[in-house]
Amino acid sequence: MYTLKKSLGQHFLKDDNICRKIVDAVAGEKPAQLLEVGPGGGAITRYLVQLPEVSFKAVELDAEKVQYLAATYPDLKDKIIHESILDTAAPFEGSFHIVGNFPYNISTQILFKILDWKEQVPVITGMFQKEVAQRVAAAPGSKIYGVISVLMQAFYEVDYLFDVSEQSFNPPPKVKSGVIRLRRKETTVPKKSDRAFTVLVKTAFNQRRKTLRNAVKSLFDEAALKDDIFNKRAEQLSVSDFATLSFKMK
Repeated sequence: MYTLKKSLGQHFLKDDNICRKIVDAVAGEKPAQLLEVGPGGGAITRYLVQLPEVSFKAVELDAEKVQYLAATYPDLKDKIIHESILDTAAPFEGSFHIVGNFPYNISTQILFKILDWKEQVPVITGMFQKEVAQRVAAAPGSKIYGVISVLMQAFYEVDYLFDVSEQSFNPPPKVKSGVIRLRRKETTVPKKSDRAFTVLVKTAFNQRRKTLRNAVKSLFDEAALKDDIFNKRAEQLSVSDFATLSFKMK
């Protein structure tokens, strides 16, 4: 067997019904190549490896889990990448889907990492702490709309699929969970550059209580700052508002 490592934020999914719902959501997208992030004890892995005509890999940091998975699922022998997802190079040539019960302590960092791979990743199906899942899916104007909402929604359509109760895990976490699916947009709004857009969004939300004019004044010339849009706060701007504004940056 294997042990739980609190330091890695491990909570293992034990609810078979939830496992099947996640796998069904993945299967419905018909991936040819699939990466599972943080397979842990293999709760959804055992179903994912049965998907027909899917080239499968998993990335897992915990050496004990890597050994356990390789012993329990011999087919996985050369398909487990033993490192942190945050340090991993793209595991496939061409397009691949991502699925995971993402470690909650680094889940937003994982999403930022996946943004680096966005040209290769058309679909992400993931379980997150519920408030993180809600933040990714949040609409402009809501209190939880922020950096991760704007940056992910600039490139992906986000669907909140379902809630997962604490009792579905061993040990039960102190938080509720939610599963979301992100599908890459066919067309994205034009922006000055991905980098300029990211800097603008992060700077705007860094002081979200201030008007945009005060929060981002270092990024614009005096003349540009006269525009009425700068009277708003970051949370009032849509993805396309930020994208349009990026062209006026210094």
